[in-house]
Order: sequence, then C-alpha cells, then structure tokens
Amino acid sequence: MSFLRIILFPFALIYGLVSRLRNLLFDLGILPVESFELPVISVGNLSMGGTGKTPHVEYLVRLLKETHRVAVLSRGYGRRTKGFLIAEARHTFRDIGDEPMLYRNKFTDIIVAVDRNRRHGISQLMRLHPAPDVILLDDAFQHRYVKPGLSILLTDYYNLYSKDHLIPAGRLRESRSGSKRADLIVVTKTDSSFSPILEKELLKELNPGAEQKVCYSFIRYENPVSLTGEPHDLPDQPNGSVLMVAGIANPYPLKTFLSSHFVECESLIYRDHHVFTSEDVTEIRSTFQNIPGSNKIIITTEKDAMRLREKHILDLLTDLPFYYLPVRIEFHTGSQRTFHSYILNYVGKGK
Repeated sequence: MSFLRIILFPFALIYGLVSRLRNLLFDLGILPVESFELPVISVGNLSMGGTGKTPHVEYLVRLLKETHRVAVLSRGYGRRTKGFLIAEARHTFRDIGDEPMLYRNKFTDIIVAVDRNRRHGISQLMRLHPAPDVILLDDAFQHRYVKPGLSILLTDYYNLYSKDHLIPAGRLRESRSGSKRADLIVVTKTDSSFSPILEKELLKELNPGAEQKVCYSFIRYENPVSLTGEPHDLPDQPNGSVLMVAGIANPYPLKTFLSSHFVECESLIYRDHHVFTSEDVTEIRSTFQNIPGSNKIIITTEKDAMRLREKHILDLLTDLPFYYLPVRIEFHTGSQRTFHSYILNYVGKGK
C-alpha cells in the first residue's frame, strides 16, 4: 500500500461506513426500492469510471434493437437541463450529456432519455405510445431506488474491483461486497487472446456467487473518422506520428493501441467529461505543431468528439487532421454465448 493510500485510508473507512449504512437501509426496506413490470437492465460498476460502460450499452442496443423497442435512460452527466428529457437531433451535449448524445447519434431507431431520478424516468418512458419493450439504465449500479430485473457489473481487467480500495484511497464508490447484487459480471478490456488458465485465475480472484455469471470482453478499435465525417485508414505498420486528445476516465488502452500504429504518440489528457474551450484548442494546435514532421494526425475518442463538435469549437479545428476512433465491444466465444443467452432469455420473459 502506497504512503498516500495509507494517509487516505481513515477517510476511506468513514466513506465505507456511510456507504454500508446506505446499502443496509435499502436492504432493510427503510429506503424505498421500486421494481417495474417491463425488463430493466442496469449497466454499471463499483469504481468511479473507465470500465467501458458506454460501448457495453451500445452492445446491448445492437443485440436487442432489431426485435425489441429499446430505450436507454441516462443521468445525463454535466447537462444544463433539468428533469426528464427525450433526446432529439437538435440537442447538444450541453442539453443531454455527451454519452446520451453519442447514443442518439449512433442509434436513431431507439429512444434515448435523461433523468437524474431513474424511477421518474422509467415511469415517463412507460407512458410513451408505444412504450419501450426494454429499458437500459446507463451507470445505475449505485442508484438503488430502482431494482433492475437484471444487473450487469463491469470491472476493468487491469483494475479489478477485487484489488481496489474505497474512495479516496482508491476508486471504489462502494465496498467490494456490493458486487453480490450483480447478476452478470463482465471483465472488460481483456486482451483479444484469452486462455482458459487466465479465466480460472480471474474466477478465483473475483469469487462470484453461485448464481452469478462471469463474462469477458475486449475492445475492437475501428478506423478513425474525422470530426466532420470522413474516414481515415490506420497504417498496418507503425508510421508517422499521432497526438491523442482524451477527456475520458481511462485513456491508457487507447494510447497503447495508438502506440502500436504510430512511431510517435504524444498525448493531451483532460478530466473525464471535459468541456473543451478555445484555450484548449490553442493548446492542442500548439502541441500538434511541435510534433516533428508532416506525416501526423490528431485522434480523440468518440465520446470526446461529441463535445468537440460544438460549433464554436469545431470551427477552430476544421484545418487540422482531427479524427475520432470508434470502438466496439466483443466477447470471447464462450462468454458471448453466455451473455447473449442470459440477456435474451431475461428480455424474452418480459414480452
């Protein structure tokens, strides 16, 4: 345990006591918990972020939207609006948040809504005509006022919750024992090659309950797309230079990936959900210009692109080779069968 973690440990104990008391009040029924008739799937984590919630919600949307009316309900972190709101094409990230804006832009055939009060948001969605068949709750593991029919807990392979500590000594929002509320545990960001030996080691480390299923996913990066929509091919062999611009909780997998495709990889890291300013554009431009050579581009994440596309920011970037990198989640073969079966069986029972 590092010296700083030792100093912060007493504060983590206090935080843990408060968190345990809160969960106990829900478990005893002192704080109200509401369940709903239609299928509600929660996707969340125990840590502060960076486990890949957004692409896993996208995976669920793709799995379900051809046969079900799907709605995604998010808090809408950082938005300037209040209450329940259904995302429309005219909305920006300031109205609905960057993640809901990403869902809305990628999936025009589903409902995307935001509401800090998830119970109220679900009730509003159920009043729609037609109402959704299934609701996906984005980042709602700690929102215990709603009891989802199925709860998915994500944990980063390189930062498992079983090895983490409570805030502020670590990144856990609540005790590791909270994992027992999950129906499915997904270990995210594993390598694309995955051995049975590693699976056994992870199962031993996570020690899931008898009824809990554990699945394993990895990131598949797609070719970059410019902020204005033009595609760009990544080199097959390391070639040229790249400036990575990222305002997400965990940018390191992206940097690792880019470092395998470019001779030089510089980076500008901002806080999660960072709202870019003209001063940031000046910093990005200066850093990019200081990278030697002419064979160079700028790459950001798809979520960051939602904030960089704000008109007054995008206008300042149009002369730069600025791209975002879409990602998709894939499951290892055995995990995919388990995951699909669990999700489809649960949703099918609700129809």
